[in-house]
Amino acid sequence: MVKSIAYTVTAILVCIGLFIFAEWYLKDQFNEFSGALDALYSKIEDETATAEDGYAVRSLWEEKKSKLQVLIPHNDISYIDYWLSEACGLLYNGRYDLALGKIEVLKEITKNLPDAYDLRLENIF
Repeated sequence: MVKSIAYTVTAILVCIGLFIFAEWYLKDQFNEFSGALDALYSKIEDETATAEDGYAVRSLWEEKKSKLQVLIPHNDISYIDYWLSEACGLLYNGRYDLALGKIEVLKEITKNLPDAYDLRLENIF
């Protein structure tokens, strides 16, 4: 009986530890990506951004998403892919005004998405 309780408590503690690590890791990855989006946003506002700047941010995202696919659903990842591809296409065509809106949406997504996976009561139930 004591062994069962000890194993159960150990399993619960390991799970909580994993959830806390995943939360920390997600926030760290999205903070870095958010910084790249902020830099791109500033360049787009100044109308000095090029398609290569957008592709550099997309390359960073490709690097991040390969690790994040373990922790978050593929739908959330493809949502970011979609908006980022649109922004890159608009930058390629020099449509800074429209690209700015796409990057604004991406900034909001990267701010809110990690919060959806926080270890909070409303996310559990």
